[in-house]
Amino acid sequence: AIKMYRMALDQIPTTGKELRFRILRNIGNSFVKLGQFQDATESYELVMQNGSPDILTSFNLLLCLYARGDKEKMRKHFTKMLSISIPGMTEEDEEKSDEIDDFTADRPDALKTELQRRNEIHNDLILKSARLIAPLIDEKDDLVVGYKWVVDQLRHDYETVSSKLELDLAMTYMKKRKFEEAIEVLKAFEKKDNTLKAMAGTNLSFIYFLEGDLQQAEKHANLAIDADRYNAQALVNKGNCLYMAGEFGRAKEMFLEAIGVEADCVEGIFNLGLTNLKLNAISEAHQAFDKLHTILPSAPEALFQIGAIYERSNNPSDLENAAKTYEMLLNKVPGDPNICSKLGQIYEKLEDENTANHWQMESHRHFPVNLTVISWLGVWYVKREMYEQAIEFFEKASKVQPSEVKWRLMVTSCYRRLGDYYKALELYTEIHEEHPENIESLQYLEALCKDLGRPHEEYSRKLEKLRRNQPQATSGATQAPTNRPPGGKTTNGPVGGPPPRSERPRPERISEDNDGDPPVSPRAPMAAPRAQSRATGGRNKQNKAEEEDDFGDTDVGSLLG
Repeated sequence: AIKMYRMALDQIPTTGKELRFRILRNIGNSFVKLGQFQDATESYELVMQNGSPDILTSFNLLLCLYARGDKEKMRKHFTKMLSISIPGMTEEDEEKSDEIDDFTADRPDALKTELQRRNEIHNDLILKSARLIAPLIDEKDDLVVGYKWVVDQLRHDYETVSSKLELDLAMTYMKKRKFEEAIEVLKAFEKKDNTLKAMAGTNLSFIYFLEGDLQQAEKHANLAIDADRYNAQALVNKGNCLYMAGEFGRAKEMFLEAIGVEADCVEGIFNLGLTNLKLNAISEAHQAFDKLHTILPSAPEALFQIGAIYERSNNPSDLENAAKTYEMLLNKVPGDPNICSKLGQIYEKLEDENTANHWQMESHRHFPVNLTVISWLGVWYVKREMYEQAIEFFEKASKVQPSEVKWRLMVTSCYRRLGDYYKALELYTEIHEEHPENIESLQYLEALCKDLGRPHEEYSRKLEKLRRNQPQATSGATQAPTNRPPGGKTTNGPVGGPPPRSERPRPERISEDNDGDPPVSPRAPMAAPRAQSRATGGRNKQNKAEEEDDFGDTDVGSLLG
């Protein structure tokens, strides 16, 4: 094509300047298609220097300079670009271009319509050029300096374009979290025409809302609405302010009005759904989120809210729908640990323990430091007497939260349930050295040392001293579930004073079918065992089978909560 264009160019006489310049523009366009921006730049420059420059050729030349990264030439060319006049439009026409049309005229003015169209195209290309070069026009790559330079160049002849670029500068400040500078730029629009004032008021309202200044946010939202009643974003901002003030009914009206103005206003639809949830209008909220999902199928927020609505019900069919919705959501946000954990909780309500464990394991795989999930998995394995796997999770929990002694006590209890009393004794000793005031570890140390035939008098003295020094209520809360007080009567639950020194904790046997078991204190997640004696052999097989369960249902429930 370039070869043919050049052959045609050779055959055109020098008097046909306009045709020659059009062919040169086409040659430049062809070079752009080939990615040869240097050759395209030369063709466009011939038109700009020797012919009658037009805005489209000037814009194409600026794109070539942008592709080459020539900042100095971009600056020079942009200033020349602003001097290009609109063909067929005089200065008087330019002054009247913003005036309101006379709708009382019998026939439309076709010439004026064409001039307005050319003016809009001209201003649009100027605005695109300004937005293109402003972020990188500065030699030091200072984005703000570049914007200010372009705004200064536009302010004299292109005030409307300059105002729109100032709005872009305010958005840039907001992206950089420089809210004070953004507010300063936007406040300058209060003295400009209503359209720009409405745009600035909308953005100011949003900034103040983010900063938590609801009074100023509502004030500027009202100003934006007064300037343009059909500004959907301003209506949403006003609704947000009313929502935060607790006026959910009025907020709902604003969101409905915004949706009436702009049917696909996704912010208004989403906030309407949240407002309906606050008003307990569950079906209407469901409809709003369904509509949002239809408009924006890729938006995960709508699916999450739909799943949460289904999850509110304990109806098995609704829970199944919640599970399906969350599984669809995982296709959009694969590996989200919170969604995996929610699926585990739902399947637990549906009494599908294996599937619940699968999703909790997925949650742990993607986010291995969530203590809620770790404790759930540990207890799940404990309830199935799979203590080796439970130990792995409780050890991970102790690494995540090393200052919490509960996890180490659980690890030790799992070893004790496995019959590895020497390992349990070693771990309890380490816990006691690091936490000398922990009564539970001392109780276990005393019990294990007695049953293994080791000296226990030191632990007994420390245990009695700790119980004596603690307040009465605290002392009772940290004791074993069943104690024999000095009066000689057996009582279930915590008691007010320490047991006699010759007595050690004697917990009841805990089983799944025993509804009369004493409650286990939440501060003591595992009751002190009545350890099995190997040295004396004084316990028969029946007593061995009746050893208490350290992971009672009460404790498991507290961990799952």
